[in-house]
Amino acid sequence: MNTKTMLRAAMLALACAYSAVPAAPAPASGASGDWNKDLLAWRAERAQKLSAPEGWMSLTGLEPIGPGANPFGGADDNPVHLKGQVPAHLGVLELDGKTVKLLPPPGGFPAELQVDGKPAQAQVLHADDEPQPSRLTAGTLVFFIIHRGDRTILRVKDSQAPTRTEFQHLNWYTPDPAYRVKAKWTPYVPQKTISIASIIGTEDKSPVPGVAEFSIGGKSYTLEPIIEEPGDTKLFFILRDSTSPKTSYGAGRFLYAEFPDHGLDQPGEVWLDFNRLQNPPCAYTPYATCPLPPRQNWLKVELPVGERKYHEGAEGLAER
Repeated sequence: MNTKTMLRAAMLALACAYSAVPAAPAPASGASGDWNKDLLAWRAERAQKLSAPEGWMSLTGLEPIGPGANPFGGADDNPVHLKGQVPAHLGVLELDGKTVKLLPPPGGFPAELQVDGKPAQAQVLHADDEPQPSRLTAGTLVFFIIHRGDRTILRVKDSQAPTRTEFQHLNWYTPDPAYRVKAKWTPYVPQKTISIASIIGTEDKSPVPGVAEFSIGGKSYTLEPIIEEPGDTKLFFILRDSTSPKTSYGAGRFLYAEFPDHGLDQPGEVWLDFNRLQNPPCAYTPYATCPLPPRQNWLKVELPVGERKYHEGAEGLAER
């Protein structure tokens, strides 16, 4: 199924889902008349991106790379053993510190292996925390070097992964504009830094530019966002609410929001539309490295909007 067909199917499925639930109330103050339309389009786009040939649902491996030589390929004798239709010996990943060099296997690189669209040759590979990460391909597989904490890992994607090819739809709560709220923004001057744990046990330091304070049901709550990547123009909230792990993913959900009206370093206001709460990638695959909500972002309130559990029986890391 091509991308356009998948997008049309996602839009149709979501439209049917909307017709099966009660109509949403009129948009809250500050929400445009196209709120429902925009939300529907965002949901369809999200489903399309997740199930794209290199989307999160294509992940099939998260292979640790140890110091020294790490032969990789389809043969069982490779320390980095790959699933899928790939040559027995693709190459060798040599790790020195945090630098990974691609070296040929005995007999040379197979013709199937390419780096950034060119035949493979001995070279240093660039990881995901560098400006232009190296992209290795072989058949339907794509490989990337990633750094998580002090770990170096080979991330593997397969466009023919069953998690992708068998994807049908995402699960959503009924839209409710009452959960689109205006929050008071208070900047941290200077910004503070916190440790964000991940689902694989690593920790990363992340900048927190301020705090958003909002009310739901007459009670006040706060959330601290991080800046996901330098140069980002959106706040990134990693949070957990009281629907978890009952009806939403147990490890929590993500929310992106536009910067406050007067910028990050000035008091102001920021809109938080919890209808756009989304599952982390680890809700769809065991090969993701998702960050976990810091304790200050565990909300003692239910947010029954946004994305529900993808697998209804999965609880995630409910107590992590």
